[in-house]
Amino acid sequence: MSEQQWFYCLKHHTVEGPEGCRAADRLGPYPDKETAARALEIARERTEQADREDEEWRERGSTR
Repeated sequence: MSEQQWFYCLKHHTVEGPEGCRAADRLGPYPDKETAARALEIARERTEQADREDEEWRERGSTR
C-alpha cells in the first residue's frame, strides 16, 4: 500500500497528488486515486448523513 496521498481538484475536476492545486481548491487527502475520484460522491453522502442527524436532533429537541 502506498503512503502517497491523493486529492480531488475542484477547479480542474481531476485527481492529483500533493503537488497539485492550492488546498482551497481541492478535497482530501484520500488514501488512493480511486477514493479521491469519488470525492464529490463521498462529500454528498456525508452531507446527507449530517442533514439526517440534524433533523433527528431538531425533532428530539422539539418534543422535550
